[in-house]
Amino acid sequence: MDILQQITKLREERNWSEYRLAKEANLPQSTLLNLSKRCNSPTVPTLEAICGAFGISLSQFFAQADEGGDLTEEQKQLLDNWTLLSKTQKKTVMAYIYGLLQKNPPIK
Repeated sequence: MDILQQITKLREERNWSEYRLAKEANLPQSTLLNLSKRCNSPTVPTLEAICGAFGISLSQFFAQADEGGDLTEEQKQLLDNWTLLSKTQKKTVMAYIYGLLQKNPPIK
């Protein structure tokens, strides 16, 4: 899967328009439109901003594009669902996991 296809896939999973992605990534909408129209790959800073909007790292972006590498099917599903969560939902899930494990969350 190429980079633009992966961006489109992640955007569509969230039911985001290109406008919404541009807003979440703090990028001009014209940047995203130019990527699609010209079939150009984004620059690294642009891709970092897009990944930030999706709540994933660059390595997660490319791991998902490569179908998860060495992850089990269960781990792939978990990661796919994780990327769809908001920041607040992620904090809630992490608190729940730490509660299940009876561990204290790391101090940040």
